[in-house]
Amino acid sequence: MHLPLWLFYALIALVFWGITGVTQKLATNSISSQLSFLWFAVAFVPIALVILVTVPHDWHLTRRIIGLAILGGALNGLGAFTSFAALARGGKASIVIPLVYLFPLVTVFLAIVFLHERLTRQHVAGVALAIVAAVLLSRETRPPSRQPG
Repeated sequence: MHLPLWLFYALIALVFWGITGVTQKLATNSISSQLSFLWFAVAFVPIALVILVTVPHDWHLTRRIIGLAILGGALNGLGAFTSFAALARGGKASIVIPLVYLFPLVTVFLAIVFLHERLTRQHVAGVALAIVAAVLLSRETRPPSRQPG
């Protein structure tokens, strides 16, 4: 069985982002979400420099494409920052990370509206299950109350 290259990269991203959820929680246990996010952003610089030096680029880009890329980066950064804030304010990594990683639900909705993509019944079932998962993940159980003794 031959694994498509796109699937290989997606699985690597899954592993990296899975580990990231734990490292973010460990960091925000010790430092503020702002400082944790700052160091998170610093980590992008060497990666960007390696890409800049090693990958050929087409610098003939339109303002629209550059603007969309910058907007995507800014939204990604804001999403990461707010996930750090959720972790720093008591959110459990086992709840916060799976919940925020349901962002594809927003992507699906926007793809339908702006890209005119269509969902199959199987896709609709997947979206419904993801919504159920979000509801179940966001419900924290309260510790049992102590009876006066």
